[in-house]
Amino acid sequence: MTATREITITRVYDAPRELVWKAWTEPERLATWWGKRGWSTPVSTVTMDVRPGGIFRLTSVSDEDGREMQLEAVYREVVEPERLSFGPATVTFTDLGDGRTEMTFHTTVEMTAETREAAEGGLKSAFDRLAEHLATTTTTRSKT
Repeated sequence: MTATREITITRVYDAPRELVWKAWTEPERLATWWGKRGWSTPVSTVTMDVRPGGIFRLTSVSDEDGREMQLEAVYREVVEPERLSFGPATVTFTDLGDGRTEMTFHTTVEMTAETREAAEGGLKSAFDRLAEHLATTTTTRSKT
């Protein structure tokens, strides 16, 4: 049965807010972590016009069988480096003051309970990959 369902995921990353913002707003960075494990997002498929009314588009590809999953949304709100809203989703970035950032992802979508569970699992996997990307980026940055 389809109903309006919410997904809210909060994570704390050991990275400055500006770096987490860039991971969400620069195609080369987003392509390294977007999608659940086992899926890739070629940077050539990523379009990000990060401004209200701008397009956010990408294609994720299953590493196993080549299936594609497309996302297309319009940015509704862009408040650098605090908040991004695109389609039905809003992501907020809170500077915790010690080089860490709290990210909260929230969306409300019409879907079945089964689809919601799969979507939440995929998002959690992607946000794990984001943590790995940020750890690598932070380590690289601190060595310079």
